[in-house]
Amino acid sequence: MPRPGCSPFFTGKVEAVSEIEIGRGKRARMTYTLDDVAIVPTRRTRDVREVSTAWQLDAYHLDIPVLSAPMDSVASPDMMIRLGQAGGLGVADLEGLWTRYEDPTPLYEEIAALPAESATARLQQIYAERHIDTGLVRYRVAQLRAAGITVAGACSPGHAKEIVPLAADAGLDLLVIRGTTVSAEHVSTTREPLNLRGLIYDLDIPVLVGGAVTYQSALHLMRTGAAGVLAGYGGGAASATLRTVGIAAPMATTIADIAAARRDYLDESGGRYVHVIADGSVGSSGDLIKALACGADGVMLGTILARASEAPGRGWHWGPEARHPRLPRGERVYVGTAGTLEEILVGPTSSARGHTNIMGALRHAMAANGYSDCKEFQRAQLVVTRR
Repeated sequence: MPRPGCSPFFTGKVEAVSEIEIGRGKRARMTYTLDDVAIVPTRRTRDVREVSTAWQLDAYHLDIPVLSAPMDSVASPDMMIRLGQAGGLGVADLEGLWTRYEDPTPLYEEIAALPAESATARLQQIYAERHIDTGLVRYRVAQLRAAGITVAGACSPGHAKEIVPLAADAGLDLLVIRGTTVSAEHVSTTREPLNLRGLIYDLDIPVLVGGAVTYQSALHLMRTGAAGVLAGYGGGAASATLRTVGIAAPMATTIADIAAARRDYLDESGGRYVHVIADGSVGSSGDLIKALACGADGVMLGTILARASEAPGRGWHWGPEARHPRLPRGERVYVGTAGTLEEILVGPTSSARGHTNIMGALRHAMAANGYSDCKEFQRAQLVVTRR
């Protein structure tokens, strides 16, 4: 519960930091997950037919604030094309199965049938057996471009120098540099770290960078010239980062902190707006709605989209963290099937679980609060519901 004398309303500002003593030698900051907060309508309502979910991501107009997570359980070419045609943005995993194997369909069937005790070890083997094929990187980008959608691709900082020039030359529209924790100040005495500022400066396409989980780390990434920052480190249901390395990103606080960095950088840069994309712990329409209310411009979805009948994972979900050759920080999890991609995005639905018609839920929440678009909805009032 909020401290005595404090307002229960969560303002999204980082200036007032609440700390508690967890022992005589250590204090910890009070933070909030998306489950800890809720939206409270405090103003006029609006006709749901007059609400828009459209937004602008750099030069690209999108009808819905949804990006697919670059996870092989979601990011097949077919899924990305379908999402792009539905008004969202599919993000290809440029280090995944589709750039290692010409036809990974049999591997998806094998992964779905693996017993739990051997799933992670086999995932490691599958990804280790084939290196990234530069020819397939070019082919996948060209394949998506031929479908007439905005083409986005993701890679880790460690492979950016190798992959990015190939993908950009093939016609990539937007690049995502994504890792568990991406820093503008990576220190290494054994290898040359990625120069984010130099990479972004040399490219003619916008770059989204993350994960960032603090105000300061996000501000540093914004200063590299990034067009957007991923708030959080992805994973969601498939992540084991807290269990393996003790790191977590309570998403309500993370998004609000990084939205504050966006506001301050807007002043610092003389008007340059950097998009904030919530990445992780968004498993239902309610989570998506609260992420936008905390200050996100868009949301990167993994688990929700992995539940589509068209998803290549066949109801199973895993991310890049599960295939790490030495320290997996994720695992294959079963999320089931909730409906077609169309039913998940825009319905219709007969379920109240928050797994389908997520855009209908967003439009309803915006209308109930009187906001006409997603940018206005960032001003919605939040309360802390549990602590």
